[in-house]
Amino acid sequence: MRRVAVVAPAPVSMFNLAIPELLFDKVEVDGYPGYEVLICAPEPGPVPTTGGLDLYVRHGLDVVRDADTVLVAGTGALYGADPRTEAALRAAAAAGKRIASLCTGAFALAQAGLLDGRRATTYWQHAEELRRRHPGVDLCGDVLYVQDGSVLTSSGYAAGIDLCLHIIRTDYGAAVANEVARLALVAPVRPGGQTQFTQTPLPPERGTACADTRGWAMRNLDKPLTLTDLARHAGVSVRTLTRRFHAESGVSPLQWLLHQRIERAKELLETTALPMDQVARACGLGTADSLRGHLVRRTGLTPSAYRTQFSRLGTSLPGMEPAA
Repeated sequence: MRRVAVVAPAPVSMFNLAIPELLFDKVEVDGYPGYEVLICAPEPGPVPTTGGLDLYVRHGLDVVRDADTVLVAGTGALYGADPRTEAALRAAAAAGKRIASLCTGAFALAQAGLLDGRRATTYWQHAEELRRRHPGVDLCGDVLYVQDGSVLTSSGYAAGIDLCLHIIRTDYGAAVANEVARLALVAPVRPGGQTQFTQTPLPPERGTACADTRGWAMRNLDKPLTLTDLARHAGVSVRTLTRRFHAESGVSPLQWLLHQRIERAKELLETTALPMDQVARACGLGTADSLRGHLVRRTGLTPSAYRTQFSRLGTSLPGMEPAA
């Protein structure tokens, strides 16, 4: 039996605490439990939660010493992790234990110095704050979870389920992980590189000189617009357009245009039953193959898989291509 010590930093996320118990406790190998899950805190007793309740935690951080995996749950307090937690995490890492975090638990790992020089992630709303406070972290801000050596971090909410299923699959194989997912009524293991499916806004616009041209381009996304087309509409040279566009939008004109095309494609996949080649033409990506390539790079999903997961239509959709 493997032991998982789940650290509950105050105020702890009740949802985060429920995930390890829900999944690890369902693992059976040859009729025996695969894991023992122990929730611990720097000070045993009542621990406040982000929901305004107190949870009684029976174990102190001494259980970390005998754990195979130490998992830090998400917390509403991004800064000022308890020094005792930091010390326990450092000692566990030095002993070669697997260290993991759910959601904002990554901040405690970073504060303990365990993410310096490592790839890591956290909930997308706090990614830039983690990057700002801990520049030594190689932040992967838009993925479900990341494993770098013996350290794993997940993004927010349900991505913690994916991370725990990944741990189960690593320890006991895909068949056991898939059975746990079935028993828990959750999706099978999703790849960690899949995106968090958040909105991916461009940098805020800082000027209006190119505003008319941006609006015109948005109305003509179905056309094969070029830099020359954009510059002609703006009444300036390509060089001047590129300079002004970058100053106002933070990206080049063609980067901005591709972003808008992909966002339009996502909107059409969510709200229409158009066949994939029509979606591609309507957003200016040309062909279904081009649409597929861009969407997979942006979201990790094929167009048909994206539509299946995010369609706002209540009925089955004709014209869907099979995912490959």
